[in-house]
Amino acid sequence: MFMFASLPDRDALRLAISDAYRRDENACVDFLLKQDPLKQESLLAIESTARDLVQQVRQERLGKGGIDAFLYQYHLSSEEGIALMCLAEGLLRIPDKTTIDLLLRDKLTAPDWQTSLGKSDSLFVNAATWGLMLTGRVLSANDNNNHFKRVFKGMVERAGEPVIRKAVGEAMRILGKQFIVGRHISEALKRAQKPEKLGYRFSYDMLGEAARTAQDAERYFKAYQDAIAAIGEAAAQRGPIDGPGISIKLSALYPRYEIGRWSEAVDLLSDRLLKLAQQAKGYNMGLTVDAEEADRLEMSLDIIERVLRDSSLEGWHGFGLAVQAYQKRAPFVIDWLIATARDAGRKIMVRLVKGAYWDTEIKDSQIRGLQEYPVYTRKVSTDVSYIVCAKKLADAADVIFPQFATHNAQTVAVVMSLMAQRTDYEFQCLQGMGRALYDPIVTPGRYARPCRIYAPVGSHEDLLPYLVRRLLENGANTSFVNRIVDEASPIDDLVADPLAKLAALVIKPHPQIPLPKDIYGAARQNSRGIDFSDSLAAKKLKAQLDPFAQQQWRAAPTVERADAERVSKTVTEPRYRQNSVGEVTEGTSADVDQALTQAHAGYQTWHRLLPVNRAKILLQASDLLEENEPELVALLVREAGKSIPDAIGEVREAVDFCRYYAEQAERTLVPQVLVGPTGESNSLQLVGRGVVACISPWNFPLAIFTGQVVAALAAGNAVIAKPAAQTPLIGARAVALLHQAGVPKDVLQLLPGRGSVIGDRLINDERVDAILFTGSTETARHINQSLAARNGPLVPFIAETGGQNVMIADSSALPEQLVVDVMTSAFYSAGQRCSCLRVLFIQNDIADKVMTLLQGAMAELRVGDPGLLTTDIGPVIDMNSHKTLSDHVSHLEKIGR
Repeated sequence: MFMFASLPDRDALRLAISDAYRRDENACVDFLLKQDPLKQESLLAIESTARDLVQQVRQERLGKGGIDAFLYQYHLSSEEGIALMCLAEGLLRIPDKTTIDLLLRDKLTAPDWQTSLGKSDSLFVNAATWGLMLTGRVLSANDNNNHFKRVFKGMVERAGEPVIRKAVGEAMRILGKQFIVGRHISEALKRAQKPEKLGYRFSYDMLGEAARTAQDAERYFKAYQDAIAAIGEAAAQRGPIDGPGISIKLSALYPRYEIGRWSEAVDLLSDRLLKLAQQAKGYNMGLTVDAEEADRLEMSLDIIERVLRDSSLEGWHGFGLAVQAYQKRAPFVIDWLIATARDAGRKIMVRLVKGAYWDTEIKDSQIRGLQEYPVYTRKVSTDVSYIVCAKKLADAADVIFPQFATHNAQTVAVVMSLMAQRTDYEFQCLQGMGRALYDPIVTPGRYARPCRIYAPVGSHEDLLPYLVRRLLENGANTSFVNRIVDEASPIDDLVADPLAKLAALVIKPHPQIPLPKDIYGAARQNSRGIDFSDSLAAKKLKAQLDPFAQQQWRAAPTVERADAERVSKTVTEPRYRQNSVGEVTEGTSADVDQALTQAHAGYQTWHRLLPVNRAKILLQASDLLEENEPELVALLVREAGKSIPDAIGEVREAVDFCRYYAEQAERTLVPQVLVGPTGESNSLQLVGRGVVACISPWNFPLAIFTGQVVAALAAGNAVIAKPAAQTPLIGARAVALLHQAGVPKDVLQLLPGRGSVIGDRLINDERVDAILFTGSTETARHINQSLAARNGPLVPFIAETGGQNVMIADSSALPEQLVVDVMTSAFYSAGQRCSCLRVLFIQNDIADKVMTLLQGAMAELRVGDPGLLTTDIGPVIDMNSHKTLSDHVSHLEKIGR
């Protein structure tokens, strides 16, 4: 019934990796500190080496500077640094000149670039500043009669804004050239020759983010093959260590490298990676698998293990991978790698990095309501984790060739101390960054240690995502890259022992980064999500869902009366119409009359209940929804045809509604004493209106249903809830949980049935004091007209109706990200959400590229059983909906392209 991707069994070391994923950050920090990787007598030597390196970098910066100096001059805490990001987007993403001119005029008129001119000895900083100042001053609305303004205004009058745009473009090309070693691999190999003579090595990265289509994946695969051939020829059998290598992104080789496709992703990616590894072995060069987002880690380990154990790679020691020290799992990943390499009889290369997706990991965890963050929330914890991992690598000389990627002088000094008895290791840095730190290290003399440059290869069009990530990562004012060139940053702070700093912290997690459940502070708790990338959590959910695979539920009016006119019918699954989910007994007109009588009686006591007491009941309901999540998910899949991720999201939304309205009731419904200017006593108190009818749709049968009901209950109203005819069982289960939480049965009553019977009877009865409705515009118009025909006071009618949800994308949109958002909005819940994307408008300049990407991405969608985690699109709700969609397709085929 409920089938997840094939999740492999885990040995003890893999279980330790999974356990660390969920472990409390305090426990992870305690684990790091207990490792005690540094000997006390080595601390003074480490500090001395680090101090020496920092002083050399600062002295070196006086004559050079490059990108390090640029990031210091325009760090992202400055207004100019933020505007620089806008500039990068404007010039690297937008294909048409008109939009670029408009964007530059809009974005670059405020910062005072002129104040930075001449402040740096770096030619690069000043050259770029001239370009930025040129545009900013010429297009500024704030006129002043200075020399620059007069000179450049005359230039613009003669040449026009396109010339100015070109001038700024030159400044950005300078910036891009710092990060890209070449537009194509042959150019990159040629440009690398000079640094190689100085003692540097290279690992080339083909620019481009994750593949979105099968065509993308094939193109990236071919690009990797071509690059390996070119690098291999240039390497001339120097070997994986002394010669150049290549870095591979698994996400570039398969467009659905995600948890829902675990089994097929592992199969396909293992095959493609093995072919590339075999090719690299033929040239005896290195190949390293890049680290990506945390939710792909366990999948990547499955792929790496398969390739590592393949007998065709025997005798080759050039296979490697990157490990991110900012992940709490990093030490356990190192343990597993060492054990796996020994068991397979292989020696592998391990690139230890701090990590490049920190902000993404934090925000994604908050959005998904995860229990913990997969990464450390303090930089000092990451530094300590790096040291612990480095010590493990240093102690595994038999199977590990360590590659220490860092721009931190203190970390470099620690590595040198840990590796004092070994010479078989190297450092790594990013292209265009860290040269001031590593030049004295690679030079023959005191250190004489090799450094490999991670060198992106590609066109400027492919630079933007990488550039933004690098600037975010290294442009922040807390970054070591920024601080090492900042004379105002005391050297003592830069060379301080991170282990001592971390141990001295009273609060180990960052106090300004609450756990995902606490992101709303004291107001309310965030709803709990499920992380499918945690294989143990996914298996647990499957075990919880299985008991409900054949369960039958029942829905009936909650009014206690016998009625021979009631009709019962079977509720079937949208995916398999022959499968029963349960039975619904539909209400009658007599049931509506009885429910209204009981609701009015219940209202008299409910609205007098203190708001704080009503809030407690709603909070109890939110907890019950979470406790019963497996059952609710199973019911949503079976009765509403929801996919498993969509069903989990809907339960979370229902939980959020309960907590939000509970908080609102406590905060806004408390009686307030008002000022009495003439001595009178004034107070303000908000009370319920009476009986509210809640009419909800089938496309959000739990979330919208619960949201309507708890909003009305929180305000002190009695509620009669009519669920959609297609999904009465979900509504009945939600009402049962609200009753269990403490809502009196006469205050909340369920009336399943046809709209022509239950709905019409409710909207025409003058005992209904307000109506909440979500559904079609046609039905809303009918309700509105019926209420207007009533005698007596106006009846509040709150309606959310259908419409055309439109997305407009201009040429500044990154096509790859645009397609991801379009796919999410248009096709989740089989396109049946009221908020689903209906129409996409695209600027002509990017239309062809977006359409090609969109068609390729749509081809990767899988339509099928929503109980399978591999399914993207489940069934539509019923045959009437299917016919409506089919008729619409036929209509478009006649009139559209």
